[in-house]
Amino acid sequence: MSPAMNLVSIETESLYQKGVKNLCENGITKVPKKYILPIPDRPKSENEDLSVVNSNLKLPILDFAQLQSSNRSEVIASLAKACEEYGFFQLTNHGIASNVISHMSDASKRFFELPYDERSKYMSNDMFSPVRCGTSFNQNKDGVFCWRDFLKLSCNPLEDLLPYWPASPVDLRQAAEAYSKQAKFLYLMLVEAILESLGLVNSEVGDNYLDEFEDGSQLMVVNHYPPCPEPDLTLGMPPHSDYGFLTLLHQADDVKGLQIHYQGKWVSVEPLPNSLVVNVGDHLEIFSNGKYKSILHRVIVNPSRPRTSIASLHSLSHNRVVRPSPKLIDEANPRRYRDTDFATFLEYLSSCEPKEKNFLKSRRIDL
Repeated sequence: MSPAMNLVSIETESLYQKGVKNLCENGITKVPKKYILPIPDRPKSENEDLSVVNSNLKLPILDFAQLQSSNRSEVIASLAKACEEYGFFQLTNHGIASNVISHMSDASKRFFELPYDERSKYMSNDMFSPVRCGTSFNQNKDGVFCWRDFLKLSCNPLEDLLPYWPASPVDLRQAAEAYSKQAKFLYLMLVEAILESLGLVNSEVGDNYLDEFEDGSQLMVVNHYPPCPEPDLTLGMPPHSDYGFLTLLHQADDVKGLQIHYQGKWVSVEPLPNSLVVNVGDHLEIFSNGKYKSILHRVIVNPSRPRTSIASLHSLSHNRVVRPSPKLIDEANPRRYRDTDFATFLEYLSSCEPKEKNFLKSRRIDL
């Protein structure tokens, strides 16, 4: 390759690293080659019959308020069934104040409306950075980029990390702080319910794990998916499972995008007003010794409307080892996963392009 051609290649790659929003602001009318998926990986014609598929799928809906009522045992049973059969459920009456949600949603959208020079201040390839703005899924390893920009905020210890968060829009820190605190409280309540559903509450193991979760990791990810001129050629996020224990997702718009892989088909999750989507992560699958499943999910993009979502990803602290609970291992249910930790996950992530549930597969023990 000549020096001139090499320079063009570098400049083009640099343009992609600036994100999808920047491309759209430059007036593109077609999806660049860097974002075009191989034919087998595209959303393709499945979009034509999604309405038929959707009519046959209803994610379990759990009323969080009922966990505090005399119906708690029934809700716990429903929670267990949702985590076993779907790995996803929708949570209503979750307790995060509506004004906290609306403030966070509004401030997040305004962040991506900032000029590129302002957003670029927070661009980083350092996975340990307290704030990171970027694009695609793993922009350092993705052979094909996905149609997504993100803002990631590390939340623990909150008082130490808050000063590093974006100072613009001026109310973003305040909005994100309030949202992260209420999401953390909800998460801990859900963890207690999950431990109860696994038969671990009030046991020595359960009590220990409640203490460990209290000081666990929390990462808030604001995902922004600009309108895409050719949505059948690309994805907002590729098929993947979440690495942590639980993810709490707020779909900030009424625009469909999230899809889960259910019974061999990709099916869309209808945004349910005033609810959160909760899903099982790889660490919970390991901890439950495979009883609860992390499920593949992806994001499709829209030809005319932007979409924003806010995910709060939770797990044990980065220095803790995740392993199957000893109480869930016996002769009939032998240990199915190796010990793992966040360092192992980061090492895997930095060494390959993350796809499907490959990280979790690398932790499985062949029986």
